[in-house]
Amino acid sequence: MSEQPERPRRSATATGPGRILIAVYAIFALSATARAAVQIAGKFSEAPVAYLLSGLAGVVYILATIGLAGRKPGYRRLAWAAVVFELVGVLVIGTLTVFDTGDFPDDTVWSVYGRGYGFIPLILPFVGLWWLRHTRARH
Repeated sequence: MSEQPERPRRSATATGPGRILIAVYAIFALSATARAAVQIAGKFSEAPVAYLLSGLAGVVYILATIGLAGRKPGYRRLAWAAVVFELVGVLVIGTLTVFDTGDFPDDTVWSVYGRGYGFIPLILPFVGLWWLRHTRARH
């Protein structure tokens, strides 16, 4: 009898609805990073803080995507860190852009809680945190 080789287990976060969540994060990673790259390359002097924050958001979305899709425990920790950072970022930048528009002459991904992206940047980290908690190992 030949023994079947053990197949690598899929990450719990990358199954079922988690695949949709990863796809949404990947789309935001691509769009935020591309937007920031164009802004930084073409008109950085107009709003450097806003454009750098958009770049930071893009990096955070990339890390969250990698963390959610990864299979090892370290990836799960990466996902937690990225999604928590994302939540803090969207709440802080969202609040600052509501009350002090002078420092942000152009929008970031997280401006006014992601208004330019249909408020998905505000909702996404809550969904991400819920999914990470929902898929945690049961002891």
